Amino acid sequence: MRRVMVRGSARIMSGKGELPFIGIVEKTSEEEAKIRIYPEFCAGLKGIGGFSHLIILYWIHLRDNEEERRTLLVFPKRHTWNVETGVFASRSPSRPNPIGLCVVELLKVEDCVLTVKELDALENSPIVDIKPYIPRADAISNARVPEWTQHGPKT
Repeated sequence: MRRVMVRGSARIMSGKGELPFIGIVEKTSEEEAKIRIYPEFCAGLKGIGGFSHLIILYWIHLRDNEEERRTLLVFPKRHTWNVETGVFASRSPSRPNPIGLCVVELLKVEDCVLTVKELDALENSPIVDIKPYIPRADAISNARVPEWTQHGPKT
């Protein structure tokens, strides 16, 4: 067990705190991108072609600095309402752990490369994980959200 200090409070953690990236984003256009999976993780793609959509977790590498990681209050951009909210109640890229999440359409699987549509990660963003999108588990029909989230573009 390791004792880790987080802003003056002790936290007990077991195991490693390392996160190996499994691939990288290669943008091809505004709508399409390629996700290149590193060879040592390529076997993990077996069966992925059966899914039309995927959940991509990626590292927001351009916001990985001390100042951005200290951000706890934000004004979500791209919304018509300017409401200050906690970072955990937003999709802000500035956060204690800069992990992004995006649901994408899978267009093609070729060797260790996924071609996807509507990935909001930037070129060279490291890939943390990939999960299949399963409608019965991932779509909540009666989800409740604040009014300000119902205006503006998709996140």
